Amino acid sequence: MFSAGIDVGPPAREAVRPDSHEGLVYQVCRWCGTASFRKLLCPVCASSDLESERSDGYGVVVRSNVVNRYSRVMRNESLVRFPEGFVYRCRIVGAAPHLVNVGDRVRPVGGRTSEAGEVVLELCDPPGSSGWY
Repeated sequence: MFSAGIDVGPPAREAVRPDSHEGLVYQVCRWCGTASFRKLLCPVCASSDLESERSDGYGVVVRSNVVNRYSRVMRNESLVRFPEGFVYRCRIVGAAPHLVNVGDRVRPVGGRTSEAGEVVLELCDPPGSSGWY
């Protein structure tokens, strides 16, 4: 389809179709029931019989690092635990890299994908959105 380069529709964040589902697709082993993300084999029993399931993508940060390797721009890479039982390394955006803390709730970023294939999440409660007094 040809594009004239003029954006006449709503922003990508607001233009979510009702049939599209945000979140993550993860695998569950049919033998032992272990949940994993982006694996070819089950990490527990090494079975290749994995069934795809959909997660809403909400999780909790369990480890947070500020990284600036391979570029001059600092970014945040965090380990996020999802309620389905797996932990995955994700990039957190929408806040300064040093303001992402352990225990922060995160959600998928609507309409944004990473060129490198990494999972991109944002904070549910950005810093400064609520009073800390």
